[in-house]
Amino acid sequence: MLKLGTKWLDAVKALPLAVAMMGSGSLLAADEGVNPDPWENFNRKMFSFNDTLDRWTFKPVAEGYKKVTPEIVQTGVHNAFLNVGDGVNLLNNLLQGKLVDAGSDTGRILFNTTLGIGGLFDVATWMGLPRHQEDFGQTLAVWGLGSGPYLVLPFFGPMTVRDGVGQVPDMFAQPYVYINSTAISAGAFAAQVIDTRADLLSKEKLITGDRYVFVRNAYLQNREFLAKDGKVVDDF
Repeated sequence: MLKLGTKWLDAVKALPLAVAMMGSGSLLAADEGVNPDPWENFNRKMFSFNDTLDRWTFKPVAEGYKKVTPEIVQTGVHNAFLNVGDGVNLLNNLLQGKLVDAGSDTGRILFNTTLGIGGLFDVATWMGLPRHQEDFGQTLAVWGLGSGPYLVLPFFGPMTVRDGVGQVPDMFAQPYVYINSTAISAGAFAAQVIDTRADLLSKEKLITGDRYVFVRNAYLQNREFLAKDGKVVDDF
């Protein structure tokens, strides 16, 4: 039997997104000038809740991790999680018809998992195989689905309706979902959360003005950039 472990969070996360899809109509390509954040009042409250939670929990843990963990260990852990993520990149490049990039992803997984000792060392990049950043939200965009409204939910970061729904298929492209031990699955999930939060510490310095607006606009611009492989016009 498939044991989801901590990955049930992703399934729970998708439920309100599905409801939001039904309430907002079909996800057609966004028209220029359409407000990307029609639920701003709700989103701001959720952003404030998440920001407070982060300030008192995740950020202190990430800062402690950065302080006591040798940099070489941090780099190895980060590389290992990126190696796991290359499976998601591979699947979505195949679904998008990007066969050359999919071949590069395959090479990265093989070389980093073997020569790189489980991904601790990113030998694939040294060999000229660049890492891609693909997910099912981007795949849905390539298939013609619009992003839908911007949405912030408790305990989760910024997203759009399309990108939130897209996280569910991506879940099954990662090995955690197939781990039979809840303790191991939860431990791996927690370690990845800490690694991700630690990686964001230096980027916080870039935030200026209204934190909510800055994060929202940065997220939407970045997602548009990724979905269109950099061929975008700044509409935000």
